[in-house]
Amino acid sequence: MTYKPLLATIALLAGLLPGIACAQKKPQVQARVAVASNFADAARQLANDYARQSGHRIEISAASTGKLYAQIRNGAPFDAMLSADADTPRKLVAEGLADADTLHDYATGRLVLWSRDPALVKDGEALLRKGTITRLSIANPELAPYGEAAREALIHVRRWDELKPRLVMGENVGQAAQFVASGAAPLGLLPRSLVQVARKTTPGSGWDVPAAWHAPIVQSAVLLERGRSNAAARGFLLYLRSPAAQKKIRAFGYD
Repeated sequence: MTYKPLLATIALLAGLLPGIACAQKKPQVQARVAVASNFADAARQLANDYARQSGHRIEISAASTGKLYAQIRNGAPFDAMLSADADTPRKLVAEGLADADTLHDYATGRLVLWSRDPALVKDGEALLRKGTITRLSIANPELAPYGEAAREALIHVRRWDELKPRLVMGENVGQAAQFVASGAAPLGLLPRSLVQVARKTTPGSGWDVPAAWHAPIVQSAVLLERGRSNAAARGFLLYLRSPAAQKKIRAFGYD
């Protein structure tokens, strides 16, 4: 009897065992986080940073705050929420759907009047107050806090009623930004975070809307009931408060 085939088989199995053990290893703790559209890019980068530090994997689902709120109330499997406003997370706490102890503000957003035309926005205030605007893209004020801020800004300059028929309204800020990028609307009132992204490929022209023209766009985060025992979700919310995460959030265009 020769032992060579047997030894070869043992060697082969020895080589495969680590791979088999790896394949059988328990999956990483994961969490699903509902994120307002304006913060989706930032959230994905922050989730990657957090994964490198903790080993936990975070899945990001982005939509308008109003749509995410409706999904959570209907039982969507989210562990945490990063809202585009402060009211929605507090409402979820009041309704018993979120943990009040984890509620905190993670960013303050800014609104920008932006066009892909580099020559269109020279004096943003004059353009909004008196200029001839043929079409203006904003997010739906009923669903998106940035849309509500855009409505408040137009009311501030007393042009809401006049411009209302010329609005090109997106379901969320991402769609509103796409309308401007595609040329469906020459101008948009959009989150500064999305304008920064757009400027990487299309310089365009823009103007920061004064913060005093609308209520502060304070964005809050909260752990949802489903995530109470989820270490990945709880840890991710803590990570958002860290100096490193806050520095990155400011780099995305938030105050």
